[in-house]
Amino acid sequence: MYSRHAIMFPLTLLFMMALITFWINQTVQEQGPRIDGSNRHDPDYRLENFVTTQTDVNGKLRYVLAASEMTHYPDDDTTVLQRPKFTQFAVEKPYTQIQGLRGYISSDGETVEFVDNVKVIRQATPEKGEMQLLTEKLTIEPNKDLATTQSPVTITQAPKTKVTAVGMVFDKKNQTMTLLNRVRVHYERPAPKNVPVAKATQVKPKQSAKTAKVSKRKVATTPNKKRVQTQSIIRKP
Repeated sequence: MYSRHAIMFPLTLLFMMALITFWINQTVQEQGPRIDGSNRHDPDYRLENFVTTQTDVNGKLRYVLAASEMTHYPDDDTTVLQRPKFTQFAVEKPYTQIQGLRGYISSDGETVEFVDNVKVIRQATPEKGEMQLLTEKLTIEPNKDLATTQSPVTITQAPKTKVTAVGMVFDKKNQTMTLLNRVRVHYERPAPKNVPVAKATQVKPKQSAKTAKVSKRKVATTPNKKRVQTQSIIRKP
């Protein structure tokens, strides 16, 4: 009869060989390319003249996101936009519009990134002139009303205000803008409006102030004539 050790040795050897084979197979699969196409960055669908909107709880329009072309990639669940335009609305507040050459929507749809020649326009109000912001990269979070960038920005506001900085945080909900680094401001005070000057009544050179007062009183009290009320300014010669 075979001893116990003689039986266990080949079983142990087979188990170790199976374990090594499984490890080699896993290593090769992780390093080698997959043949099912799941690791390729290929789009699964594309839309032209893409437009999406969102409303608030009362059904009023909050924002509109449009693009000339939208492409979705399944490997990282990202969306690429060509010439995106984002317009945000608010009740009794000016609308804000953001546009760029390219854009990216995150997989959860919470952030939109604008890249290349990014322009932000805030509509003018009776109290404030139109504001424009230029930068090369801007990330917005529509549900939080936030726009941020680490890139240089140039801000102009009518009539003659210009601000440059590096990095910005714009909170539309609270109407605040925080500039992060190297801030420079150029401001020109508007010219004062022309105020009309009241004309003073001129007194004839040969007539004294006393004589002028007497004449005024006689005109006001002469019988059979209408009473005249005057507010002329009488100056001493």
